[in-house]
Amino acid sequence: MNDIKFAVEARGLIKRYKNADHPALDSFTLKVSQGEFFGLLGPNGAGKTTALSILCGLLPPDDGTVYILGMAPEQQATKIKQILSVVPQEIALYNKLTARENLTFFGKMYGLRGDRLRARIKRCLEIAGLTDSADQPVSTCSGGIRRRLNLVAALLNEPAVLFLDEPTVGIDAQSRRLIHRQLQTINRQGTTILYTTHYLEEAGELCGRIGIIDNGRLIEEGRPDDLLSTSNSRTLDELFLHLTGTQLRDA
Repeated sequence: MNDIKFAVEARGLIKRYKNADHPALDSFTLKVSQGEFFGLLGPNGAGKTTALSILCGLLPPDDGTVYILGMAPEQQATKIKQILSVVPQEIALYNKLTARENLTFFGKMYGLRGDRLRARIKRCLEIAGLTDSADQPVSTCSGGIRRRLNLVAALLNEPAVLFLDEPTVGIDAQSRRLIHRQLQTINRQGTTILYTTHYLEEAGELCGRIGIIDNGRLIEEGRPDDLLSTSNSRTLDELFLHLTGTQLRDA
């Protein structure tokens, strides 16, 4: 029986890609409670992006089940889309449009119209610190501005569940700090966040719980401080390398 106290639940997810030697996900199981800020960590090729793609409905699993706030995607996809948003690793913006025009387009995709849409665009521009550059074409914007705009485009519908796939890759410290603060704010306001990152220090700062995935399986999970104390590791980096090894992962 699916439990609505979990915002995100995955049971025994399996995903195989053609010609791959091993499954991308191998009985992957995860439970994220409502209101949690959960970090999913793993080396390259561990299965993070595949897991996130399946959880948000972009990719079907070969086996296993997913529930979002107790709802199964194959039965209640429309309802799930109304309460879930995704911030992809790649920038998903239209370069020829301005920040405001991008938010207008995505807001209409969410079904927002009129005063409600204008109010949400205004608020999202404020959240991202983009009020003064709202009418600047995205093609002329810095990487930090694009990342911030990429984030707030997913906040237009005030999602109950937010998935983020390495949203701070390659940006300046100031933009990263602003993104962190805004994510902490919306989490305190009740949004459940599932966050993948390569930055271990970032995960320790933001996430109430973390899970470490490798070879398509969740191999460890818990509160960062608890994991450190029970493993006798001094830092999350040390714990991460202890669990996943020091061999280079270039895939």
